[in-house]
This record gives sequence, C-alpha cells and structure tokens, in this order.
Amino acid sequence: FKKKMKEEHTILCPQMSPVHFQFLESAMRTEGYNIVVLPSVDKGSVEEGLKYVNNDACFPTIVALGQIIEALKSGQYDLNNTSVIISQTGGGCRASNYIALLRKSLKELEMEHIPVISANLVGLDKHEGFKLNYRMVKKAIMGILYGDLFMRVLYKTRPYEKIKGSADALYNKWVPICLENIQNGKLNIFKTNVNNIVRDFDALELTDQVKPRVGVVGEILVKYHPTANNDIVNIIETEGGEAVVPDLLDFFLYGMLSKEFNYEKLAGSYKTMILNKAAIFFLEKMRNILRKPLAESKRFNPPSTIHHIAEKAQEILSLGNQYGEGWLLTGEMVELLENGVPNIVCLQPFACLPNHVTGKGMIKALRKKFQYANIVPVDYDPGASEVNQLNRIKLMMSTAFKKLNEEAEKTYSS
Repeated sequence: FKKKMKEEHTILCPQMSPVHFQFLESAMRTEGYNIVVLPSVDKGSVEEGLKYVNNDACFPTIVALGQIIEALKSGQYDLNNTSVIISQTGGGCRASNYIALLRKSLKELEMEHIPVISANLVGLDKHEGFKLNYRMVKKAIMGILYGDLFMRVLYKTRPYEKIKGSADALYNKWVPICLENIQNGKLNIFKTNVNNIVRDFDALELTDQVKPRVGVVGEILVKYHPTANNDIVNIIETEGGEAVVPDLLDFFLYGMLSKEFNYEKLAGSYKTMILNKAAIFFLEKMRNILRKPLAESKRFNPPSTIHHIAEKAQEILSLGNQYGEGWLLTGEMVELLENGVPNIVCLQPFACLPNHVTGKGMIKALRKKFQYANIVPVDYDPGASEVNQLNRIKLMMSTAFKKLNEEAEKTYSS
C-alpha cells in the first residue's frame, strides 16, 4: 500500500462489531483514508469463504475472508483502486493467519495486485501508505469506548422499556452526535457526551420486571458479530432475558497485560513490558471517563480494570494461557458470576482450541467455585444447526427462569 494510494484507493474492512466499527470507520476517514466497513455478513459471504478457505479453518476466518471476497466480486468497486485492511494480533491464533489466507485467496481469484493492509500494534507487515498516528489512535480509542458504553446502557435498558423502541430511539439519537465527536477528536466533548448518554439512559422509563441476566462471552468475532452469532443479543431479549456483553477494550488490554507475565515467566522483553504498562495506564485513564458517571448512575455498573479481571482469572488458571481470548475469557466469566450474572453463553467456533481450553474447559472449575453458575457452550460453524444452537440457549434460559422463580419464592416466604 503506497503513499499515493491513500488518495486514490477505497479500503475495504470486514465487519466485526457494528456498535464499535461505525466509530472506527469515522476515525480513519477523518485521517484521510477512504475506508468502507462492509455490511453484516450474509449466507452468501459464508459460501464465498468456504470456496477459498479450507473448511478446517475456524468459522471467524471463513466469515471475515468471505465478506471481503464477496465484496470484491460484487462489481461495486474498481479493483485497480481498491485495498483491503484487516486486523492482525501477532499471536499464535488464527487472527495472525488471516493475511496469508487472504493473499492466497486473492491469488486464486487473480486479484493478487490488491494490497492487503495489516492493522496491528506489533510491527508486522508494514506499509508506507498506512501509518497509525496519535490522532487516529486517540479517535479509535474514543470509538471503542463509545461502543462499550452503548452496549452497557442499551442492553441494560432495552429489555425493560415501558415504551417499545424508546431505548433504540435514544441510541439512534446519540450515535450521530458521537460520530461528530470522533471526527473532531475533542476530549472535552467526549466527556460531556458520556455524561449525557448515561444521564439520558438513566432517565429512560422502565418497568419493574426482574429478568434473568445472561452474559455473552467467547471468541471475539463470534461474540460481537450479530450475523456470526445469529444475533445472540436479540435471542436473549426475545426469550425474556437481559444480555450482558463484556467490553471490547478488555481484549486489547488483555494482550498488553500478558506482556508482564511473558517478561517474568517466559522470554518477553523488559522494553515491551514497560511500553505495554504505559499503554494500559493511558487506556484505563481514558476509561475512567466512563467509570465516574456509570458509578454514580442508579442503573449501571462501571467496568472493572484489566488487572482486576486478571486477578480473578488467576483463581482458575494461569495467565500463560494467551492463545485467542486466553485467560481473558475465563476472567470475564468469573467477573460476570461475581457481579449478578449467573447465566452465561460461551460462544465458540467449532474446534477452536483456545476456546475449548479457557472457555468450555473451565466450566467444571467455575461450577465448583460458583455452584449457581448456569453456563452453556454453543458451537458456531458453517454447518452448525441454528435450531440446535437455539435449543441450547432456550434450555439455559429455562434453567435461569426456574432459579429466578425459586429465589423469588424464598424472598416472598421470608
């Protein structure tokens, strides 16, 4: 990706989390990149992914690459002036293999001239025309924090709204205001918006119903992408529950905090550890902007620090588990169970080794520590039955309602 391409090329980006990526798209556009975040996946993109990616690759690989291939074959873009951007973690999981698999697919499609940009923070695959500067990173962080905030306030209020559609209407009112703030990058406006968003959702008219709270954890793309997970949040709400989805920012913080373990126990460098410590300090300081109004609200809880989540995870497993979502996945489940969310759906791509170890593999240990834990693992794959997935979630929900009724009866009796 050459410097001159910045002015000429449309850059396609696969969707992962619609709540967050609308803000990340805006952040990159204000820095001069003509980026287009692709719409949610449809069945056609999954089929395209299966054509060019071996079906022994995990579901997120097929989903992400299928979106890109479908867009390139659609005829909507000038392929001589189109590039692709995709995230790369640098870890041992499939997220580092996307680039190679995509380039192999493009070669088979005779589109190998299309540049593939790696968006990463570990110095992989550099491009002279794509640079992460301070302004873009600051705006991107603001975008992630806006997305995390909206998940907290929207999912907490929508299941209980007195006026149908009022929570979504409030969300739709605030999104354009936040997008404008991403464009100007002003922190004082960001702070004001955060305070006002919490205030508005805190004042929303709600019923006094009590519904089972259901945590959603798992592999990052399946966890946040509504098409990849068959719209799990909507399923939970339709079945009469409240969805609780952990923050996206924690995934980045988890990778940074792991550098401390690597330095102390493995072959990590001191410089890398110090730089990541500084980044954690900066990001947690930014997240404090959310914590204060959320802590002072009557409905919402502030996010925990990544150090607290790591401390909780260590009660179950070692922080050396760093493939995929690693120890963060276990830490999120402990965090949910200790904070009034006894029901958890653990979403995993079929045969995803990290998820089977730190997700599904930890259920027995979690149930031993938290006897009230109601956890169900659900596999996602191109060949997986949606009916089977739904039935597993319905079974978990029926157990949640049963426990909720038992608790209500005990309270009434006492």
